[in-house]
Formats: sequence, structure tokens, C-alpha cells
Amino acid sequence: MQKLMVIGAGQMGSGIAQVAATAGLTVHLRDVEDRFVQRGLGMIARNLDRDVEKGRKTPAQRAEILGRIHGTVDLAPAAEVDMAIEAIIENLELKKALFKELDALCPPGAILATNTSSLPITELAAATSRADRFIGMHFMNPVPVMKLVEIIRGLATSEETYGAVRLLAERMEKVPVLVNDYPGFVSNRVLMPMINEAIFCLYEGIASKEDIDTVMKLGMNHPMGPLTLADFIGLDTCLYIMDVLYDGFKDSKYRPCPLLVKMVKAGYLGKKSGRGFYSYE
Repeated sequence: MQKLMVIGAGQMGSGIAQVAATAGLTVHLRDVEDRFVQRGLGMIARNLDRDVEKGRKTPAQRAEILGRIHGTVDLAPAAEVDMAIEAIIENLELKKALFKELDALCPPGAILATNTSSLPITELAAATSRADRFIGMHFMNPVPVMKLVEIIRGLATSEETYGAVRLLAERMEKVPVLVNDYPGFVSNRVLMPMINEAIFCLYEGIASKEDIDTVMKLGMNHPMGPLTLADFIGLDTCLYIMDVLYDGFKDSKYRPCPLLVKMVKAGYLGKKSGRGFYSYE
């Protein structure tokens, strides 16, 4: 595998582009507007600047990695890639529409992958004519730092596709873990109910937000408390994943906390909006 397209130049997409280029692949990083593309390229440059400052990379290596990444607002370069990875907003219909376009553009043998954190791989694959070459590749945030990649096979994903994607993850110096296609996979099926329960603790007045986070940091050795983590993930994203779990399993244990719903409706989305459980202004 030599050429890759990453669609979505946000935090996840730019991180995927960075680790792919570091692994020696030529990368087309695409978003719908040039300002988003430039913002993504800027994030990559700043990450690599830190690596140079800390002696993890040389200035020459930084230049080589950046030289392999080509920003674009056009999907046309998909016609020459070995694989396309989607990292756009968590919206099933938008993802399906994108994969229909990619299916028509990409070479017949190219693999299509989604970085979705919770949506059904089999359903997304069904929007294409290559369900055997469709797979989930769920990176963790921040991508350049976190080692885990959940690899999710759809109902029709071939052994060959799985093998190629596993090798790619290892080439990116990630640890691939095979997960079956169920709502939330493993990471968010375990993490999001924990965050949701922490929000219920706040909602019910059991403890303050600071004390809930302290219990989990000092008592369970978590590097970050669940309410702080929710702010970093984005409360809208947390709510969306809880809704996917609730809709997928129809089990009341996945019911989103009313406080989470209220905060999202108020526009308190966490760090990205300047305010969530904590203030970032």
C-alpha cells in the first residue's frame, strides 16, 4: 500500500494523515473547504515541530513527512489511491453519501475504511459495491500519540481486506485489535456508559464535578476524570454515541443522562465551544 486518501481534515483526519505519512505513504488530505484543509495541515506541522523540539525527529524527517501530505478540496485524487479512510462528522447519512462517491471514484481494488467511533460498519458497507473491501479502522484521539486501533469487520469484509488493514496499522506503529460489528464496538460501549454514569452522579447531586473526576483519577488511576474527558471528546459526540448505543440495543442502561441532553441543547459542548462541565474561555 502506497497511496492513501483521508477525507476530513479535523483532529482525527489530520492525525491519521500524519501517522500515514510518517509510515511512508503518500497522503491526500481532503476537506470541503480550503480553510479546513489548511487548519489540518497546520495541526500536523505543529505536532511535528514538537517532535523536532523534543528530539524525536530531525528537521529533515519533518520536511519529508510534510512533503508526503497533499491538501485538497477535490475528491478526484481518490482515483489513484490504494485506500480511502473517512474521518468526517458522525452522521450515518453523510457517511453513506460520501462512500457512494468514493466507491465510484476509487480503483476497483481499493479498500474503503471508516474511522467511525460507533456507527454500523455493515450498514455503511452496503452503500457501496465493494462490501468485501470495506472495513472499520477506529483510531483513538490524539492519533499520533495513542497506540490502539480498533479494526471492525463488517458482515462481508474479506480476510484479505482485514489482513491488509492490520498490516497498515502495524506499519503506522499502532496496536490493532479485532472487534465485531456491534454498536459502540468495545471502546465506546465501555467508555461512554461510564462517562454517562459520571454525569448522572453530578445530575443527582452525589458529588461535585471536581470530586467525581478526582475519585476516578486517584481511585481508579485514570489519567483524566470522566467529566474532563467528556469535555475533551465533545458533549455532542458523547450524546450522539449514547443515542447510537440506546437505539442499537434498546436497553435502558444506555439512556443518556438528561443533564447531558440539556447541556448539548444549550450549546455547552466542552472544550471546542469554550464551555462544558468546565470553562475553557
